[in-house]
Amino acid sequence: MAKDQFTEQLEAYSRWKEDMMSQIKAYREWLADHEMSSPEDDLRMYEILDALDSDHITIGFAAEFSRGKTELINAIFFANYQRRLLPSSAGRTTMCPTELFHDAKSPKPYIRMLPIETRLEDTSISEYKQDPNNWINTDLDVDSPEHMVESFKEVIRTKEVPVENAIKLGLYSQEELEKCEVTPVSIEIPMWRHVMISFPHPLLKQGLVILDTPGLNAMGSEPELTMDMLPNAQAVIFVLAADTGATKTDMEIWRQHAQSFRENHESGGLIVVLNKIDTLWDELQDEATNTANIQDQVEKTAEMLNIEASNVYPVSAQKGLLARVKGNEELLEKSGLLALEATLSDDVLPAKQHLVRENIVSRIGSLVETTRGVLSERHEAIYQQLDELRSLSGKSADVLMETMKKLRAEQGIYQKDVENFQTSRHVLKRQLVSLIEALGLDSFDQTIAKTRTDMVDSWTTHGLRSGMKNFFESARDTMTQVNYQAEKSNGIVQSIYDRFRDEHGFTDLNPTLFTTARYSRELDQLYKKAGEFRESSMTAMTEQSFVVKKFIVSMVSHARNIFFRANQDAEDWAGSVMRPLAARIKERKVQLEKRLANLQKIKNSREKLSDNIVSLEKQADELMSQLDTINGILEGINTPLAPLHSTEQKEAAAS
Repeated sequence: MAKDQFTEQLEAYSRWKEDMMSQIKAYREWLADHEMSSPEDDLRMYEILDALDSDHITIGFAAEFSRGKTELINAIFFANYQRRLLPSSAGRTTMCPTELFHDAKSPKPYIRMLPIETRLEDTSISEYKQDPNNWINTDLDVDSPEHMVESFKEVIRTKEVPVENAIKLGLYSQEELEKCEVTPVSIEIPMWRHVMISFPHPLLKQGLVILDTPGLNAMGSEPELTMDMLPNAQAVIFVLAADTGATKTDMEIWRQHAQSFRENHESGGLIVVLNKIDTLWDELQDEATNTANIQDQVEKTAEMLNIEASNVYPVSAQKGLLARVKGNEELLEKSGLLALEATLSDDVLPAKQHLVRENIVSRIGSLVETTRGVLSERHEAIYQQLDELRSLSGKSADVLMETMKKLRAEQGIYQKDVENFQTSRHVLKRQLVSLIEALGLDSFDQTIAKTRTDMVDSWTTHGLRSGMKNFFESARDTMTQVNYQAEKSNGIVQSIYDRFRDEHGFTDLNPTLFTTARYSRELDQLYKKAGEFRESSMTAMTEQSFVVKKFIVSMVSHARNIFFRANQDAEDWAGSVMRPLAARIKERKVQLEKRLANLQKIKNSREKLSDNIVSLEKQADELMSQLDTINGILEGINTPLAPLHSTEQKEAAAS
């Protein structure tokens, strides 16, 4: 069935990752066998292998309440259980962010629930994830669908708490209280702040992670969800309902969450679903009229969202789930799930693979390229030696001495260039220290501490907002300094590479430059979101201590994470950017010394000439074999994931 489209592509992606890991392991073993490995390179390969092993694909679902979001998850991913696995019937809706995944390190499937009261602490959800003891843990009986259905009802559990407690938790505001004609005694709030569900579903075991989000109010009250979780997903499915159209709250979610995701993911990943199209199936009208009505709703939705109509997928999740449970192929096709799943399999997964492959190519591919360059250098040097030795056959000792004299002169010039290279490296090292210092976290943490103190000591909302604004303006000033230091570092690196490329023929060597564009863009978007948080009525009406905690836990910690990642990437780049050139310079030096040594042997014994020629010819053959091996590994690393479906097939599914 069409359901297999996404599964098949996800399995292909998993096989591709296994192939990548095999290529990297083969390369690591090859380096060890040929005594070309180094601790730094071993560490880099270990990190990449570990990242591939733990790699996952996150698909987030965002929508206002009652748009059929959870039903869509059931229809796409869990219909093989022949029932609604996640609670999605009328009146039942996801009350807290819920992650579904497979934890291979855990001996048993489980549900972990983070109590809502943890919102009072200065600890983020990501920090809580580091220790399972912070959570309420329950084993999950995957052999009993009935037990799973009951267990999954945890995501909709609520409880009544006094109004003052809800206000302290940031789930109710003084402004809302003042609008009530009758002052409530208690407020219904979610039982849990976050729920994590691990079970061995085939798709989840392949690395799929599903992030089910609650409606607007809950999303707005948990900034970490919209600052970290959704932006880090590979795809976000934004769900609207055909029976309500795009309401004011739908548009607010679109502006605050979906559009920012689109800005962060230029390659795509944002999918709009117009759900519940079965409400437009009028049995008193013909099929063509129904189709036209649905298309009209699609075009109106696209116009409101300012996107192409082809990017809106009309779907009936409920009918799609029913079709899969009943095995009704005609209803499944009519439900519209096929085109949506084709997009997930042919667009989202290859886009994720492209990002992973880019990372592998930039980190491991550069190592392999360096190895290939060294082998090419050796191969070229051997042929130079062969030409020299063959030209000496039958020649006088004077010719040999002249050849050695020229080679020593060449060696002397090269040695001076190597010394200049070492001097340039010292200049670069000082500049790289300035770059790393600009990204240093010590001074950044001091700014965080000062911001916290200023906000806590503030007596007014204006003071709170000023503290928030000052923090991000300081962070942006720091990033400006980082950009300046990065440009200076890149300039020095480029000039060093250019000199050796022009003077010594290293034409295949181009440095990887350090770019801060990604971090600057993330910080600018965070600055914008912080402005919205700062000026929101919720901030003005919520208790000061909670506002400070939320700002520090979500906005400030996210900003710190941006600088932390930039710092790590800069240090990694600083330690590796000159390695390819240094390896080639060292290899050229070694080969010059070998050529002189061979000529010296021939000078001492002319009978060694033919033996040396035979030996060099064997070395040349061996090097060609080694180059073939390395080229094969490099080709494997650069191999993309092929889509399973053509554009024509997807268009056919959509129609």
